[in-house]
Formats: sequence, C-alpha cells, structure tokens
Amino acid sequence: MGIVGAGPAGIYAADLLTKDDTLTASGTPLSIDIMDKLPSPYGLVRYGVAPDHPRIKQIQGALHKVLDKPQIRFLGNVEYGVDLKLEDLRRHYDTVIFATGSDRDRPLDIPGVDLPGSHGAADFVFWYDSHPDVPQQWQVDGTSVAVLGAGNVAVDVARILAKNADDLLETDITDNVHEGLRSKRITDVHVFARRGIAQAKFTPMELRELDKQPGVEVIVYPEDFDLDDASMAAIEGSNHVKTNVKVLQNWAIRDPRGEPRRLHLHFLHRPVEILGTDRVTGLRTERMELTGDGGVRGTGEFIDHDVQAVYRAIGYLGSPVADLPFDEDRGVIPNDGGRVLDLDEQPIPGVYATGWIKRGPVGLIGHTKGDALETIGNLVADRDSFPPAADPDPESFVRLLRERGVPFTTWEGWQRLESHEEELGREHGRKRVKVLSRADMTRICRGEDG
Repeated sequence: MGIVGAGPAGIYAADLLTKDDTLTASGTPLSIDIMDKLPSPYGLVRYGVAPDHPRIKQIQGALHKVLDKPQIRFLGNVEYGVDLKLEDLRRHYDTVIFATGSDRDRPLDIPGVDLPGSHGAADFVFWYDSHPDVPQQWQVDGTSVAVLGAGNVAVDVARILAKNADDLLETDITDNVHEGLRSKRITDVHVFARRGIAQAKFTPMELRELDKQPGVEVIVYPEDFDLDDASMAAIEGSNHVKTNVKVLQNWAIRDPRGEPRRLHLHFLHRPVEILGTDRVTGLRTERMELTGDGGVRGTGEFIDHDVQAVYRAIGYLGSPVADLPFDEDRGVIPNDGGRVLDLDEQPIPGVYATGWIKRGPVGLIGHTKGDALETIGNLVADRDSFPPAADPDPESFVRLLRERGVPFTTWEGWQRLESHEEELGREHGRKRVKVLSRADMTRICRGEDG
C-alpha cells in the first residue's frame, strides 16, 4: 500500500492498517510505503506548529513509533505529481491513500489584499517554522499590525508577532528567523474576529498562552461582549466555549498592566478593505452585530485602524492533486468517507483520502485519528475489490525512483538528520536546531559529504 503524505494523517492511517486483523492475517505480508515531498516526516507537526509549542510537538514521539514499525517504509523527498504519477503508484500498490493536507491560505476577496504588507498566514508560519521551500528572509514591518481570524493559527501568528524574539531561543528556530523577529519594532498587534466571543475557534490553551508572554499585555474591549441566545446555548453546551468566554471576560475588566507591547483582541469586526496605495497603511472594518441564531450582520458602522501590515489567518486550503478531481472551493479531493470519487461521483477503485485533503482544515491534529479510522474502515471493507498491482515488489518501486534520478531519503536517513539537529541544539543549549535548506537536509539524510 502507498500513502502520499507523511504528516499525522498519513501516519495515523498507516498505524491503523498495521493493526487491522483482516489485513495482517491474509497470508500476504503487509507492506506500506509513506512518501512525502519533504526530506523529513511529520508534516504539520514539524512545519505548522509554532516553535514555542513544545507540548504539541511532543506528538512526534508517537508518530516516530509508528514509522519505526517494520511493515512501514518512509520515502522522503519524493514529490507526487512531479516525480510520480498516479499510474506509477497504481502499478506498484494495490491501494493508494492521499494525505497531502492543506498548505495554502484561503483567499480573502477585499480591496487592497494584494498590497505589499498584506501577508497570508501560511507563508509566515512556514517562514518562522523554517520550511525548506520558502524564502529564508521575512521583513516584519511596522509598529502596529493586524491579524485577521479567530482560530489557533491566528493566535499563533499574533503571539509570535508580539513575543520578544529572544524568548524563542530555547526553541528549534533557526538563526535567520531569530534575526528577522529580533529586528521587528512592533508595539501593538490587533486580532480581528468577524463573529462574537462565543464563536471564536481558538482553544482555551492557545488563548491562555497569549497572556503568558513577558512584556506583553492582552487587551479585550468590553464593547465587543455581546451574547445572544445562540451564544448562551454555545456556552452552556461546551466547556471549551465556556472557558474561552470566562477568560476573555476576566481580561476585559482587569486593570491595565502597562507592558511595553500590547495584543488587542477585537470581536464583531469584519475586514472590508486593506488601506494604502503603494503598501499597507491601514485596515477598515465594519462593526457587526449578532443575529440570535449564531450568525452576524453588518451595522453600517465602519472603523479605520492604523496598521502597517496585515496577516490573513482565515483558514487553509488543500492544493490540487495531480490526476485526481479537485473541489477548488473547499480545497479537498471529492470523496465519500475517504473513497475518492471520479467526475461522475463514482469511487475510484483502490484510491482513498484522509486528513485535511479529505475533509478540509477543521479540528486539531488529534482529530485526524478519527478521520483516518473512517477511511481505513472503508478501505478494509473494499479490500476484495482492489485492483492488484502489476509490480508489487517493494524494491521495484525504489528502482523506479533511482532510474528517475530522485534523491529520495529514508527512515534511517531521517534519524541521521534528527541526530544532526539535536547535536546543533546541544551546541546552543537547546534540544534541537533545524537544518534550514532542503539541499542540506537531503545531503545529511543520504550520508553524502558536504
């Protein structure tokens, strides 16, 4: 079996496959290849989680145990759609699971969105997480900046923008990220949410962390506290929502602390225009009001905010996957319970999807476990209908990569890179420091001289 994508979704799917009795008892040895376009595994955990979230990054330990299983082979630096086509995978695997995730920003259709100083959150996150395929430099402009969105990515971006760069030196950030953040002059970060406090999507843990940064004061505005019937129902029905609302209420009524940097949380503000001619000079929002049923509507009152940069964190989208239909509006592969559908909405035999490319970027990393359970359940139910691979020999697939000149990496190579990064970390008194460039990552994984 082949899995495209070595993030949590793909790894959880592989883990479930190794535990299914009907597959392991078939008499045929179970063999799973997990391939990824990056030289390293772990996807979102390595390149989508803020560096100052070590507790979330600890999930790598559980993912490591899965990839260490003898039935599973990791093949990194292999890009589907460039190095391989679907027909290649179908030739070598009875089934193929796509777990390619969501890697681009959802568009925001307002005037000024393309001005210099208007940034997608994905680009910024990939930069501060030292993704090897993005530019290494980022100019953090302005003294006052806006972050649009009310999810975990928005508060991550806001926290990194407000934080003292030196407070990140205990993490795995690279020197270029530290220098880029150290040069910033930001005193005020404004987070704008279109809906009310009871509709915010961030988790209580993410919210509380905003207030634990030395030198940063979180400011919440009492006039943004409007609770309608739907809001009260949400509070009564969810401890998550109840905790968020309580935390925000406490922040709104406390006395100012006078910290040198401020992080402002604004609710019921809809961005309508990014202001400026040659670059961002402000943000215009419309004051919203709750409608009683969980929705909001505009009031016609517009407010201009003096900001010099805007970071859009309104959601991610998956990217089109070669040789498969794609739902551009939702950013997913069309599927029914993980069974990939063709243009006539019929299942494509032996082709499946899991994770965010299946259902969209909803939920936390752990939610992909349940998602994988559905996909693998349907895969197992379909097992007797799999079209057999013409060339299932595991070594045959590796020969194909070599013939095409693909400098692929392996699980053993990743462990070599991991040890190298840990050694770099020890030199700086840290647990790890990431290797920045794809070329260096690949060279170290492959044991090649620099």
